Amino acid sequence: MYILSVVNAIRYISTNRQRPGGDPAAVSFAEALERGLAPDGGLYLPERLPRLTPDDLERLRGASYAEIADYVLWPFVEDCGIGRAAFRSLCADAYDFEVPLEAYEEGVWLLRLDRGPTASFKDFAARWMARMMAALRPPGRRRTVLVATSGDTGSAVGEAFRGLEGFRVFLLYPAAEVSRIQKFQLDHIGDNVTALSVDGTFDLCQSLVKEAFLDPRLAGHGLTSANSINIGRILPQAVYYVYAWLRTARAGEPVTFSVPSGNFGNSFGCELARRMGLPVARLILAVNANDEFPRFLATGRYEPLSPSRACLSNAMNVGNPSNLARYFDWYGGRLTREGRVERAPDLDAMRARLESVSVDDAATVERIRRAWHERGVLLEPHGAVGVEALERAGRGREVAICLETAHPAKFPEVMERELGFAPLQPPSFERLGGRTAAVEPLAPDYEALHRRLAREP
Repeated sequence: MYILSVVNAIRYISTNRQRPGGDPAAVSFAEALERGLAPDGGLYLPERLPRLTPDDLERLRGASYAEIADYVLWPFVEDCGIGRAAFRSLCADAYDFEVPLEAYEEGVWLLRLDRGPTASFKDFAARWMARMMAALRPPGRRRTVLVATSGDTGSAVGEAFRGLEGFRVFLLYPAAEVSRIQKFQLDHIGDNVTALSVDGTFDLCQSLVKEAFLDPRLAGHGLTSANSINIGRILPQAVYYVYAWLRTARAGEPVTFSVPSGNFGNSFGCELARRMGLPVARLILAVNANDEFPRFLATGRYEPLSPSRACLSNAMNVGNPSNLARYFDWYGGRLTREGRVERAPDLDAMRARLESVSVDDAATVERIRRAWHERGVLLEPHGAVGVEALERAGRGREVAICLETAHPAKFPEVMERELGFAPLQPPSFERLGGRTAAVEPLAPDYEALHRRLAREP
């Protein structure tokens, strides 16, 4: 039992709280982090948001990334009993790498989120979340972390939890939908981390993980999720939007963000920062051929894609984004995990604040080629989708920031084919060569997963 120690601490509620049989109870951050999914199958959201005032933002000018993370995230967790100084040290430990912004063209910046230990933006949330879970784990209690991944999430979470006492981690990935280097990363984490190679799509992997959380037979295994269904993955993703704004915009100046989007957790971090007070002129959710959300904004009908479509930007191969339920909630609607609309959101408000553009593989590789040959800029498939979506949506007069979510070296086949060379590997890749593979095949059915989770270790 977690005891609140802070008056008016932020509490967390389920997106399913208003459904028949839903759980209306508000819980602490520690409880939401531990559970992953709410007992009613919903996703947790903060009941209220702290404010980032213009004065707050100006005080953060020149602060390091870790200092900004400490300032932005502390109000969400201050009831956990970690202590202010310890939390500040936790953020400094999580964010000990550079976060560069690169000029793409006049008024357009690339936020390079590829300098962490697995060369992916997922490092930002995974490292903070793992350290929070370790700090809050009751002594003697073992935790089982489940992750469905379409590429980068799994390796980031695996590296973040690798070697942490009291945790075992399982990474479910679609065998045919990850790149060669992504597979090598997933398979060679080892230690307390096991990769499960699934003969199916990412959506299947995600469905298997969600089913495990609702399985009473696994109640004693301390299951928690490190996917973006967990609020501990969402909150830290708000930080780099604040950081990027501080590095590119003048006081009070709104900016546009173009965000490569798959499960929508990354873009939801921007929505969170905007609602806290960050001046965001436009939020563009850039998707690949999995175009269920742009079609929804255009027609008002939500039709999940099953199976999801395999694209070069494989981390975005999601036909029914989990975090869309959070968007629906904040816009007055309700969406089930199966993708059924139980209550329509305020579509006019959504359209006023959100844009979404679908970019196919042909346009993705053309953008990669143009960026290199015209500007000398290396884009990988996900970042290329973000840049292309910005151009299609229209630049506008404000500063625009496109997120580069993975290192180009993670996609050597695409880069060699389109540009004639493979980018140099980041230093973080070098340590993988000395590890032994820790991967197991998994049949595409839930009982196979249940048997593996029930087995020790």
